[in-house]
Amino acid sequence: MSSKYKVIDESSWNRSMHCSVFRNSLEPAFCVTFEADVTNFRKKIKAEGVSFTLAMVYAVCKCANEVEALRYRFLDGKVVLYESIDTAFTYLNKETGLFKVVNVPFIDNLSEYTALAAKTAEEQKEYFTGPLANNVFQCSPMPWVTYTHISHTNSGKRDNATPLIDWGRYYEKNGRTLMPVSIQAHHSFVDGIHIGQFADILQSYLDSFV
Repeated sequence: MSSKYKVIDESSWNRSMHCSVFRNSLEPAFCVTFEADVTNFRKKIKAEGVSFTLAMVYAVCKCANEVEALRYRFLDGKVVLYESIDTAFTYLNKETGLFKVVNVPFIDNLSEYTALAAKTAEEQKEYFTGPLANNVFQCSPMPWVTYTHISHTNSGKRDNATPLIDWGRYYEKNGRTLMPVSIQAHHSFVDGIHIGQFADILQSYLDSFV
């Protein structure tokens, strides 16, 4: 898993004040749900016989990696910016009805990533392999509900800046396939404008499958 990062000099960082204000908040993370059009993406993925869930993990993590604000973390009390962020996702054990958390290095190739993710998920027997790494995007697909809002458990660790990305059940509307997508991020690093950037980048990527 990649771990290259640079330590930020907070004395000259233009976001230093915003970071310190939100870092001391009782609940420093905020969550936004938006609607994504997955029409083109779903058709292409289905035609190629690739898991839609794993393809979505790839898509959201690829696009989130392109937003610098989503690659900041706290590490040993300091602010760091990772060069790239890996992936962690929940994967349902159909026999028990319980999920496991699977960690997969991010590979910037859809076919290679989904093949590795599928192999890793199937071979992993443990539900949890250890504490979640600092440099991951945590993905939790919830394909059973077309939700309009979602919330998450709170670890109580204010410096936990791992973005959580979710998506719900897609549905048809006016000939298009739409799906709720949510992202929870730490306000010390991420504002609404950055969520907007992520949503735009993701939609452009999903539309590119023609």
